Amino acid sequence: MNRPDTRHPARLPLALLLAAFGPAALAADSVTLDAVQVIGATPLPGIGLPRDQVPANVHTAKGDDLQSAGEPSLAEALGRRLPGVTLNETQGNPWQPDVNFRGFTVSPLLGTPQGLSVFLDGVRMNEGFGDVVNWDLIPQRALADVTLLPGANPLFGLNTLGGALVLQTKRGDTHPGGELEVSLGSHGRRQVGFEEGGQAGQFHWFVSGDGMREDGWRDYSPSKLSQLFAKGGWSNNQTDVSLTLAHAHTDLIGNALVPESLLRRDRSAVFTHPDNTQNLATLAALNASHWLSDTDQLSATAYLRRTRTRTLNGDLNDDYAEEHDLDPSFDLSGVVNRTATDQQAGGLGIQWSGTRGRHQLAVGAAYDQTRARFRQTAQEGLVTANRAVEGAEEEELDNSLSGRTRSTALYVTDTVALAPALHLTASARYQRTRVTNVDQLDPTPPNLDGDFTYRKLNPALGLTWAVSPALTFYGGFSQGSRAPTPIELGCADPANPCTLPNALAADPYLKQVVTRNLEVGARGRLGGGLRWNASLFRSTNLDDILFVGTSTSAGYFTNFGKTRRTGLEVGLAGDSDRFDWALHYNYLRATYQSSACLLAEFNSTAGSDPRCGDDEIRIRQGDRLPGLPAHSLKLLLSWRPTDALRVGADLAFYSDQTVRGNENGDHRGEDDTSGRGTLGGYGIVNLDADYALGSGWSAFGHIANLFDHRYATAGALAENPFTTAGHYQADPAAWRGEQFVAPGAPRGVWVGVRYQWGRR
Repeated sequence: MNRPDTRHPARLPLALLLAAFGPAALAADSVTLDAVQVIGATPLPGIGLPRDQVPANVHTAKGDDLQSAGEPSLAEALGRRLPGVTLNETQGNPWQPDVNFRGFTVSPLLGTPQGLSVFLDGVRMNEGFGDVVNWDLIPQRALADVTLLPGANPLFGLNTLGGALVLQTKRGDTHPGGELEVSLGSHGRRQVGFEEGGQAGQFHWFVSGDGMREDGWRDYSPSKLSQLFAKGGWSNNQTDVSLTLAHAHTDLIGNALVPESLLRRDRSAVFTHPDNTQNLATLAALNASHWLSDTDQLSATAYLRRTRTRTLNGDLNDDYAEEHDLDPSFDLSGVVNRTATDQQAGGLGIQWSGTRGRHQLAVGAAYDQTRARFRQTAQEGLVTANRAVEGAEEEELDNSLSGRTRSTALYVTDTVALAPALHLTASARYQRTRVTNVDQLDPTPPNLDGDFTYRKLNPALGLTWAVSPALTFYGGFSQGSRAPTPIELGCADPANPCTLPNALAADPYLKQVVTRNLEVGARGRLGGGLRWNASLFRSTNLDDILFVGTSTSAGYFTNFGKTRRTGLEVGLAGDSDRFDWALHYNYLRATYQSSACLLAEFNSTAGSDPRCGDDEIRIRQGDRLPGLPAHSLKLLLSWRPTDALRVGADLAFYSDQTVRGNENGDHRGEDDTSGRGTLGGYGIVNLDADYALGSGWSAFGHIANLFDHRYATAGALAENPFTTAGHYQADPAAWRGEQFVAPGAPRGVWVGVRYQWGRR
């Protein structure tokens, strides 16, 4: 077990906070207590725990509040509304950001190490082939409640290293009535959405849909999305059965990072294009629960999912420089990479929960499997005058792989009342995961064939102490794990490096990642309706998986000693009849805890360490993980000056971050073009408002990035073959290293009207 470092400077703010709030919080007679909030602390519906008995700093939000924030995707709304959540908009598309929480990431991009699990109505939404989460496939309008459970909670299984995001959808008996909404505005965005819920006797139903198109604020960046969701069910006093159906079809353009020299000339510029992702997905899930007695409940979930993904990426030809040196007439400067991934997933979970004297128990089992077929082609071509890549040669098949992941789990949790105010929670999950790859292109070893089995028993132990009805202390230890994905196992041989997602190679064994998490904190309520929380956490990854480069574009996945995330979370909130507000501060120190050599050809210190290659840098214990700001501050405001008008604002401030390629933090650019190796901090202000017009009609509006601030959310050091005017240079000797960034969106304004009926 890793013990907390009592010398860490983050301990002082917590101590001061508890000293300041503790005496007031103990004076319970001056505090107005909120209704008890029950948290679903298991993957399937159960009895639930009162929030004050959960030994972690749980974050919750209502789906309607996320929808009113005005962001088109759930990921963007989470970034604006939830404490500690940050985004890397690497793809430059609002439906494709990397979502970070406590230094762990959940992303739609293959090859990104995933550290957060996502569940929708008890169904794991991380795709089996790469553990990615496609935010564009989650029906945001249908969400009723969002819960972010932090830490390596073993009950939620694979990928729950930094936390689990639990999404519950609406039902007709809890969300009756209907809504029709139309909006339009900046960047050619137009959207139509609807929802309708109702109940007749013991039957209930809910349907919703969204259609959205936008031109995008960057060049050549149109996207479109359509979603349909339906849930129907039957319930009585003992039994509840519901069927969830969800379908989505999306066509997204995300033109990714751009050199800073191009960005200074044209804020909407892209590097090369197109970069297109098309998703088609269908989900069917059957959920049922039954009260066996007043103290015992049985619940189950069965699901089927089908996801079809097609990508088309216009990239530079990695072989161009070498081929041009051999033959100066060689002009195939680009390559069109295409992938086709078809996945079929299914699973079954069953859980019993009940109370026995001082014990509140849950025991469950789950089985999930995914079959995936992955096909990849490359077509050499030319870079055009507007930096598009057009194929010129025959398309060649690079990879054809089928993968299968089967995962079986047993879990148990028990919350026991040691005393009326003291509760101990003990949990454990045993997970067995088998990953099988079959090379459909090359039957002769060494190929992509592989068959690996991973087993792990992960425990958790937590304690809560309600000193008074207005003050609770908590602390706990948890352990989670994730098995390597087929995409990582397909690129794990140092002797056969590959480019991702452009090629795969033979797959030796990789160890599973294990995360051990410690957390302590307190929460409470003060007079005047004030609520506060403060927590400290430390998460240590053992056998973390990193991509180690062997050339400019090639490399392999390998296990890497240790990484660590240490942090502090502090929150303060209040509400009244007319005004609600919340203030959240988060500190994160995410570092490497082992040494290694990483490819970083365009880092100014590359090749300076004799233990590494000419194009490599050496990272040391204590170097920062890239893409993660150390400080974030969020202020949420909502004001109702009249019964008809609501005005909201959210302000977010983030400190600087390290870019990829500068993992050692030592890069020193020779000029503005080669970059600093870091991105500066930034602040964003967003506004939203709605006004009731009467007879069910209302008008609403959103302003994103009110002050049109220029900022970037991610970056990397890489090679730029274009001039500052954006023209391709055929001579590789003229190419230069430069800092690439993911520019944030400029100011955007959207307005719309909404009609509601049958609401209560």
